[in-house]
Amino acid sequence: MTETETSQQPAAAPKRRKISLTTKIMIGLVVGLVVGWIKPSWGVNSFFLRDIFLNLIKSVISPLIFSTIVVGIASEGDIKRVGRMGVKALIYFEIVTTFALFIGLGVVNFTKPGIGVTLSKSTAELSQIAQNHPKTLIETIVHIFPSNIFDAMAKGDVLQIVAFSILFAAAVMAMKERGRPILQWCESLAHVMFKFTEFIMNFAPIGVGAAMAHTIGHQGPGVLINLGKLIGSLYLALIIFVVVVLGAVAIIIRLPIKQFLMAIREPFTIAFATTSSESALPKAMEMMERFGVPNRIVSFVMPTGYSFNLDGTTLYLAVASIFVAQAAGIHFTLGQQLAMMFTLMITSKGVAAVPRASMVILLATCASFGLPAAGVVVILGVDELMDMARTSVNVLGNCLATVVIARWEGVFDDELAKQFRPDSIEEAL
Repeated sequence: MTETETSQQPAAAPKRRKISLTTKIMIGLVVGLVVGWIKPSWGVNSFFLRDIFLNLIKSVISPLIFSTIVVGIASEGDIKRVGRMGVKALIYFEIVTTFALFIGLGVVNFTKPGIGVTLSKSTAELSQIAQNHPKTLIETIVHIFPSNIFDAMAKGDVLQIVAFSILFAAAVMAMKERGRPILQWCESLAHVMFKFTEFIMNFAPIGVGAAMAHTIGHQGPGVLINLGKLIGSLYLALIIFVVVVLGAVAIIIRLPIKQFLMAIREPFTIAFATTSSESALPKAMEMMERFGVPNRIVSFVMPTGYSFNLDGTTLYLAVASIFVAQAAGIHFTLGQQLAMMFTLMITSKGVAAVPRASMVILLATCASFGLPAAGVVVILGVDELMDMARTSVNVLGNCLATVVIARWEGVFDDELAKQFRPDSIEEAL
């Protein structure tokens, strides 16, 4: 080819920069907010898109948790190490959620959002919620062990799936070579589920946008004026908790904070818009593994945290219970408030498989301390807006918990964490 011919060749087209999934989700979030605000009827009627996305995500959770736990534990070959890791996780969960309770208590006493609020006379909205009740400690322990694993998977009962998967993994280990085909099958299932999640996440911007449009269209901007102080108090308390408590934890464990924030931004945003921790679970598990946390820790700590490490929900319960007391004009001494916090600390551990769990716990606490159920009716009006914040903080707290336990076990991969890029494609789990 001559020099003239070479010069006539068309220049290579510049590579178009690919829009990241996070950017698409944020665009969907903003579009949904605008649609819900300007055209509320469209926002309310878009719920089916949100539900399609949530249903697809829920279909992944049971097989994903089962396969990753079995692979993580059976490949490890040491059930005692799993038990030790479980004890460490429970200790960490209890310490962090206790801090969440006291921060919520401090903020709500400072801002006093319930003063001047008029309580509703009707409690009809609570009738269906009141049919449920928080489980006692004994009921929670019994509930952990499923009588029918297929029923537990159909209901999406994470705690029961975790318990069954651990016992199943122990049995696979005990079979040694004869159990290897099962282990290989679970490895393949885990890969397929992560790939399936990748497909579903292409629909995430639409699902997230519809969820935001439905929330704003249904609630309307008016609720921000009527109960803005309550919403602001919760958001303030959650920000303090994240910055002070989780920030201190991050410093102690030498967390690469910039890379960690990049890792959690997608699951955090999904949880915020959909008000569902389940919707963020598959992506959060995938990101934490890519961030440098071993599979056996991610697959155990994160699902377990969905029952025992609900930092945002625990803090919300502290704020909401004192708000009801303030709105009812009932003055609680510091001792009575501490007793209430202790009650919440115990009952909040028994929320597994309870519909509208936070409301069930709040109703039970109000009844125990003589607070009117009408106060909970007031909160129901803005609960969805507050649910966004507490759910996303739950996801953030559980992601951080996996790194804490990995560091505690001495298996966190610092090099992988420092090199983390959210849009990188990894073929291997």
